[in-house]
Amino acid sequence: MCSNPSGSTGTADDTTTGQQPLEGLLVADFSRVLAGPLCTMTLADLGARVVKVERPGEGDDTRSWGPPWSATGSTYFDSVNRNKESVCLDIADPHDQDLARELALRADVLVENFKPGGLDRFGLGYPALSADNPKLIYVSISGFGSAGGRDIPGYDFIVQALGGLMSITGDAEGSPYKAGVALVDVLTAKDATISILAALQARARTGRGSRIEVNLLSSLQGALANQGQSYLGAGKVPGRMGNAHPSIVPYQLLQCADGPLAVACGNDGQFARFVEELGALPLAWDDRFASNSARVEHRDELVPLLENLLAAASTQQWQDRLTRVGVPAGRVATIDEGLTYAETLGLKPTIALENAAGVSTDHQIRHPALWEPPLKPRTQAPPRLGEHTDQVVSWLCTRVAE
Repeated sequence: MCSNPSGSTGTADDTTTGQQPLEGLLVADFSRVLAGPLCTMTLADLGARVVKVERPGEGDDTRSWGPPWSATGSTYFDSVNRNKESVCLDIADPHDQDLARELALRADVLVENFKPGGLDRFGLGYPALSADNPKLIYVSISGFGSAGGRDIPGYDFIVQALGGLMSITGDAEGSPYKAGVALVDVLTAKDATISILAALQARARTGRGSRIEVNLLSSLQGALANQGQSYLGAGKVPGRMGNAHPSIVPYQLLQCADGPLAVACGNDGQFARFVEELGALPLAWDDRFASNSARVEHRDELVPLLENLLAAASTQQWQDRLTRVGVPAGRVATIDEGLTYAETLGLKPTIALENAAGVSTDHQIRHPALWEPPLKPRTQAPPRLGEHTDQVVSWLCTRVAE
């Protein structure tokens, strides 16, 4: 059994990832499902060494969330776990608990999404770890916080319902809808990542780590933007409007000859160019439509006029024509078509991954940011369950003997 060495904080000295902004940072990932793993994958993409702790024999819940299936379990798991090392530890077992604590004491950042306070009984809570690793940045992710909502299970779908997002998503006369992806988890992951980067900057200045809590409900409500402020600032509770915008017209799907076209006229100049391209420039001078506020007021009169004109051509034809004159417009594409479109723009939206043997395994959507000078991309495939257990355990025990 490994015992905890005195002053063993810091990162592994065998991390070699190329020139990356977070190179040399060690992240202990005790999270599972989506928000936590996406946060830690972002840190890994930027150069951090991320050691993912998983339950023996089971692993992250998402390994079984299929189809579609993959070599590591599922494509769901793959989407948020590249560039990580997987180590299987049963933190209820004294020996594995000791190893988990050793990892935490060496880490710069620990990310967990157990039930609030759930790691405390294993000696892995913030008070116990920060006493011996005062530079640790300890991040807890929950559904509803650690106070009154500590016992409420934190699932994205439930938060979309309780937090108000579903009340503004869907047709006005139809049922509420969730977003087509676990959007709240994604938002929470980004909030956690931003907080970690800020905490690293603070640590560089003060020499001390931080305790950070993020929760899905707060991240959702922080992203309500104009819809939340509509209530807080004007007392108006937004409702569902389908694809229409409460404050801008036209900013919605409009029907063309072969299907819907997304049109977003954010100012009067764009609207004038839009109707001119439609062959109806006088609409821009009509008192009902000459300003955005007027168009919002007369939305129900304007939309049928526009769709009657758009029926003369296809969505692709209108997209091409409107884009040429500076009017934001686009047909509704599928995910594969969206990726192909990004390729045509030179955005290179995907990266090829490699397994430990250097064999190409699959493609994934890359980290979204582009850097100058360019970063050396990390292309390690998502790990098989426990793939790095022996290596990581050996490293943890060897360092104790040094």
